[in-house]
Formats: sequence, structure tokens, C-alpha cells
Amino acid sequence: MRIIFMGTPAFAVPALDALHASGHSIAAVYTRPPQPAGRGKALRKSDVHARAEVLGLPVETPQSLRATDAQATFSAYAPDVAVVAAYGLILPQAVLDIPALGCLNIHASLLPRWRGAAPIQRAILAGDETTGVTIMQMEAGLDTGPLLAAEATPVDRKTAGALTEELALLGARLMCDVLRERPAATPQPQDGVTHAAKLQKAEAELDFNQPAAALERAIRAFNPAPGAFTSLAGERLKILAADILPGQGEPGITLDDALTIGTADGLLRPTLLQRAGKPAMDRDALLRGWPIPAGTRLG
Repeated sequence: MRIIFMGTPAFAVPALDALHASGHSIAAVYTRPPQPAGRGKALRKSDVHARAEVLGLPVETPQSLRATDAQATFSAYAPDVAVVAAYGLILPQAVLDIPALGCLNIHASLLPRWRGAAPIQRAILAGDETTGVTIMQMEAGLDTGPLLAAEATPVDRKTAGALTEELALLGARLMCDVLRERPAATPQPQDGVTHAAKLQKAEAELDFNQPAAALERAIRAFNPAPGAFTSLAGERLKILAADILPGQGEPGITLDDALTIGTADGLLRPTLLQRAGKPAMDRDALLRGWPIPAGTRLG
């Protein structure tokens, strides 16, 4: 098929690679424009942009697809289908109507659960035992289109980063299957709809008045970004991994010299932490350089 591929972050790269390797013709790659990044705020190309250049594919970076000239450019590529994976721009109906077979989206949840911007993190935060990938025929609504294929995977104790990598590979394979087999679309169920709101940095601050299980889920959901954090002696301290222990203690207060923290229900013991401006380190290494005695308050 003649494909326009539309994606931006690392999550979309395996799908681009799989489609390119499978013999389809990638007419063009659409991705978000380069964004300022790092301390110097130099413009940085997206992961998809960089990979497309390595593959020798033409790249388009429109600020919007609402303008008629942008739609004309899209139409001129004469795609059979558009494949979308975390692109980041709204596709107006005029664009959705251009490909002969429509626009197909790789969505990182089992729709209709977790429609929206942050399905992986919301699944972890909610304590879902299972998540997965859905291939959906796109329409004007937010992740409301009919379903073409889906595959589940256990969440276990995976971080958002690990789950993103797993679902990216799963989605790439599933999309290739859909393009080869052309399954019939089925409407999304009306029951079980949930919305995965965009993450806010303030959500990553740990509140020890919550149960230890909820805090541990938040730590995994915000790893690698933005990183769950608390404060200690006026310094922001990221907690990147933690264990849940039985017992009870005053929320936010350490019970011992091993950084065991009381919560609303159960105890939390960080295992991987990061001080501001320093690399991540395990708990023992942190405590050797920065002893935190029992009775210390965090947050």
C-alpha cells in the first residue's frame, strides 16, 4: 500500500520501521515540527523525524492540518491509507477523508478504556491488571472510531517507560497484520468508556496520605517522565522505584535509617532515587552520602 505515516515520539518508531520493512511504500512521514530542548533550547527533531531521515523518507512538519494548503499537500501524496501513532495534531475531517482506506490509529489501550492523551500512565495509576493496543479506524471524535484489532498484555509492575516500549512493538506488529488481513471494523462498546487526561507535572508530587500501593503505582506511572518526587530538606528528591512493605507509620515520616516511609496504609521503601542534578542511584548509595535518620519528614 501507499502509506502516509504520522507520528512523533519514540513510541511511533517501531511502527514506522515495521511498515518500511514490510514492503509498503511510505509516501511521506508527518511529524511535529522541531521543538526547543535542553538548556540551550536548541531545536530538536522528533524521534520519528530523525528515524525517517535515516530511512531516506520525505518528512512533512506542518504546524496544523487545518489550512487548505496543508491539506492539499497531504492529498498530493495520494495515500491509500494513513497510519497514525501518537502524532500530536488533530486530523480534521477533510484530512480523514483523503486516504482511500481512511486513517488508522495505533492506540495504547484496550478501547474504549482510556481514550485520550495518557492511556499508559492512567492504566498504571488506576491499578489496571491488563492493558494493550487497539488499531482503530479514525473519526472526528476523540478515540471513538470503530475497532479493527486489539491485543492485551499484563501490566504487572512495569513502569510507564517499559510498558510504552512493549506496546510500541505490539502496535507495530498489529498494524502490519491489519494492513495485510484487512479485518472488518466493529463499533466500540458504549460501556466501559474512560478518559486518559493529559498528565500534569503537579500530579507527580507524592502525597504520603495515600496508601502505599497507590504511591507505588504513581512512581511507576511517572517513570521515566516527569518522575514522581517528594521534598527533603528543601531539595526535590525523585523516587523512581519503590517496594511496598507491611506495617504502619505516620504518613511522610521515616520509620528507620533505611528510608522506610509511613503512608495512609502500609509502608513505602524507595529502591531507586535521584537527587537534583545527580544521576539515579540505589537507596544504599544515596544513604551513604546523605544519611536520612528515623523520624525525618518528607514532603
